[in-house]
Amino acid sequence: MDIKEIQSLIKFVAKSGASEVKLETDDIKITIRTGDGMSRGETTVVQQIPMAPAQQVVGTPMQVDTPQVAVPAVENVSEDSKYVTIKSPIIGTFYRKPAPDKPTFVEVGDTIGQGDVLCVIEAMKLFNDIESEISGKIVKILVEDSSPVEFDQPLFLVDPS
Repeated sequence: MDIKEIQSLIKFVAKSGASEVKLETDDIKITIRTGDGMSRGETTVVQQIPMAPAQQVVGTPMQVDTPQVAVPAVENVSEDSKYVTIKSPIIGTFYRKPAPDKPTFVEVGDTIGQGDVLCVIEAMKLFNDIESEISGKIVKILVEDSSPVEFDQPLFLVDPS
C-alpha cells in the first residue's frame, strides 16, 4: 500500500463519520481514528510489520489542528556514535519556524529537553509539531528550511551527553 492509497483511505474515513477504522494486511497495519467536534481531530497510525526480525519500522500518529507527532525511535550515527539522529516520522515539508514571521524552534548549540518542539512538518495541509524524545544539545541541522522530507530521513544530530 503506497502513501497515496493511505491518504485516500484517511480522507474516506474522515468523510464517512466512522470513529475508528482498522485495516491489517500481511505487511501493514493501519488504525484511523476520528473524533467528534470536542476532540483534537483525526489521528492516523500506520505500522509497518517487519519483514526481518532485525528490521522494525513503526509509524507515528498524525493529527489535525497543529498536532504533536512523536519522533520515531532515534538511532546512533555510524560516523560518530556519541550523536543521536532524530528522523522524520512522516513525509512532508520541513519548516524550522512555526510561521514565517516567528523565530526558529531550535538552532545549532541549543539545549533541548524531551518533548521540546524541534520543527514542523506539513503533510496534506496539516502542520505537525515534531517533538524530541531525548534531551541533549543540537549539533547539526541536516535539512534546509522549506525542504521536502521523506519518512525516516535524518533531520537533526543531537549530543545526548
